[in-house]
Amino acid sequence: MGLRPLIEACIRKDSRAQRELYHRLAPQMLGVCYRYARDKSEAEDMLQEGFVKMYQNLGKYQHTGSFEGWVRRIMVNTAIDCLRRRRHQSQEVEIEEVQHENLAVDFIDELELEYLYQLIQELPDGYRLVFNLYAIEGYSHEEIGRKLGITASTSRSQYARARALLKKRICEDRMETNIFRDVI
Repeated sequence: MGLRPLIEACIRKDSRAQRELYHRLAPQMLGVCYRYARDKSEAEDMLQEGFVKMYQNLGKYQHTGSFEGWVRRIMVNTAIDCLRRRRHQSQEVEIEEVQHENLAVDFIDELELEYLYQLIQELPDGYRLVFNLYAIEGYSHEEIGRKLGITASTSRSQYARARALLKKRICEDRMETNIFRDVI
């Protein structure tokens, strides 16, 4: 079934069409959710909540632009909502300032994607959220500020700190690897 008829069937609450649409989009959208979640379980919760919102709003889709892009926005917004709820439920985490801002080599460009995603998952929630929105989703700092209720300069600061933490961790991992090689 083509995308447009599939969407129209979903609007009519056709459960087979909903299942098919879910199976087409879920793997990619789970990846989107996972970038914002602490773990797989939380990512799956975000995914389910995002699909509920998508099905509820399918009638608003104008069939202009990418449907996957439209769904991605819903998933990102759902992830942000989930993180806001979680932030209100838990304490803010303070982290130390990182002094490794001026590294001679930017190792991030050389990393395997999976390793980079693992490092991103380890960032504190606020830093991870801004990093994902800016570096991966392509939002501007002004858009991030409006979306999260922070200033653009706070977004830039959190992004810079996220990058610094990533660089620090990468350098630490590289040093451990080199030490291990020297021992062998």
